[in-house]
Amino acid sequence: MSSPIKPATVAAPETMRAKPYRVAIVGAASLRGKEVAEVLNDRNFPAVDVKLLDDDEALGQLETMGDEVTFIQRVRNEQFEHLDFTFFASDAASTRKSWKTARDAGSAIVDLSYALEDESNAAIRSPWIERHLGQTPALELQPGPCVVAHPAAVSLALLVLRAQKAGKVRSVVCTVMEPASEHGQKGMDELHEQTVNLLSFQELPKNVFDTQVAFNLAETYGPNSTPTLQSIRQRLLKHYQRIAGKDALQPAIQLIQAPIFHGHAFSIYMEMEQPVALGDLSQALAGEHVTVTRQSEDSPSNVNAAGQGDILISLTGDENHPKGVWVWAASDNLRIAAVTAVECAETMTPTRPRGKIQ
Repeated sequence: MSSPIKPATVAAPETMRAKPYRVAIVGAASLRGKEVAEVLNDRNFPAVDVKLLDDDEALGQLETMGDEVTFIQRVRNEQFEHLDFTFFASDAASTRKSWKTARDAGSAIVDLSYALEDESNAAIRSPWIERHLGQTPALELQPGPCVVAHPAAVSLALLVLRAQKAGKVRSVVCTVMEPASEHGQKGMDELHEQTVNLLSFQELPKNVFDTQVAFNLAETYGPNSTPTLQSIRQRLLKHYQRIAGKDALQPAIQLIQAPIFHGHAFSIYMEMEQPVALGDLSQALAGEHVTVTRQSEDSPSNVNAAGQGDILISLTGDENHPKGVWVWAASDNLRIAAVTAVECAETMTPTRPRGKIQ
């Protein structure tokens, strides 16, 4: 799913001027870390050097790109010296352990683990929503941590805000299907192992979810699971409000753990103030980052959304309520989180010194 970054070991002066930034990915072996590396490559982020850092389990793991080979290094304090951007893509505990060291060394912090969302000077951000709202983030020489907005909150906020171009939206009710990959590789592995064990009539592993998630839909995890599904729902609601604004329409959200490995799926019911033609609503929703599917074989699913940066949607009118519209949507949770993280870093590049390496 990802193609790792090749850290440049030697760079000509011209290259260093064109690509002045030094970057680190903490949690480079994680699902989010690999996705960040791929997006940095895809977007030609101006980095002359990218350090791949992780814990002991991934230490020395080889990453290849073309004929070049690099490896994942241990997270040590000296690794954060002379960095411009540090992406924290591991778990929350790892972020809390190292982020202040990176900050104090002068690096801008981009947090994909949500560990820093309650820091007093942290900003929960989505450049997609900022552009839609015409917002320009304030440039700071020493910005606080940038926390990547929950990918489901980003998708939902963009759809709700755009729908209002077709007419006033009275209410929104959304059921969000949560994938196992939101819990990282351990969540993916547990869903896989539960599936295999169920088919062979063996005991189910429950270290991550503490409940059966294979062949099942769950609205809560077991009591020993951390985080709880309820806390994830609260985060989704909080992030939606932060990026869409306090005055934005607040949806009612139900979060369900689905037996899927990857990708969010959304069942969204929008009640309009007045009846709106599906064509008009479709036109309002379509555009950058949103693709409206019109053929049954292209119907949105977590499978065909994988690897895409767009939110896939289809629209259906409610036969019993002329003001009601159903929106079925799917998006790649890891890709949207990684794109959000890299775009956040791109918006902060004007605050970093150019033409030299720190």
